[in-house]
Amino acid sequence: MNRVLFLCTGNYYRSRFAEIFFNWHAQGRGTPWRAESRGLALVKENPGPLSCHTIARLAALSIPVEAYLRLPLAVTEDDFRSARHIVAVKEAEHRPLIASRFSAWVEQVEFWSVHDVDFAHANEAMPVLENEVLGLLARLEAHPAGNR
Repeated sequence: MNRVLFLCTGNYYRSRFAEIFFNWHAQGRGTPWRAESRGLALVKENPGPLSCHTIARLAALSIPVEAYLRLPLAVTEDDFRSARHIVAVKEAEHRPLIASRFSAWVEQVEFWSVHDVDFAHANEAMPVLENEVLGLLARLEAHPAGNR
């Protein structure tokens, strides 16, 4: 099984949505890819294991979340090593964090531009994230080697 690693700041909203949405579609398509997600700078103030925006959007799409109800996880060097493809969901926010903490990996990360709730409402950001994830899934199916 090939592994995609989705990164965001808190591993609570965008990267978690990407992980669950990707896995739902990958399983349905029978593709040999599985996603996991991690955070680059966890925030302790987040209530519960998963953003209410993520839960609401997945419910609207009839995608179950029960198997994914865990607390956010911080990314480690091992996470980078074990991933076949790495995506950070917002370049302006995440490139500096990766460069300062995991500089050896920054050139192997695909960067997107999906805003957090401080720049875009979830109703605007989630469809962008969905399109990015589906586009990635199509590319990985066409070129199974990923970015390594």
